[in-house]
Amino acid sequence: MKTKKELKEEYKQLKAPMGVFQIKNVSNNKVLIDNSPDMTSKWNRHKTELRFGSHRNSELQKDWNEKGEENFVFEVLSELENKGEENVDYRKELRELQDMIVEELGVTEDRLYRDTYGR
Repeated sequence: MKTKKELKEEYKQLKAPMGVFQIKNVSNNKVLIDNSPDMTSKWNRHKTELRFGSHRNSELQKDWNEKGEENFVFEVLSELENKGEENVDYRKELRELQDMIVEELGVTEDRLYRDTYGR
């Protein structure tokens, strides 16, 4: 059995999954594409804001309210490996990866919930 100290050390070594994900409205195929160094936390934040009716993207919030949570899915589009290097700007790499994915997927403006997080 592992000691409390060993368990704490293992927890410190865990790295949250980082990458690019989408929140997809399955009823109309509109998507919000976003990125995060901690996708789980970011998805939980989006979901919490949507559930409380306070999401920054009013169009997404409106659809969520009208269609219901069951019509939305969270999908990971690409993960970025955290190599533990100190000199890497992962946020910049994630933004660039997100831009590449949006272009590759060919998501048209009419299918995109516009990013309202300052990008």
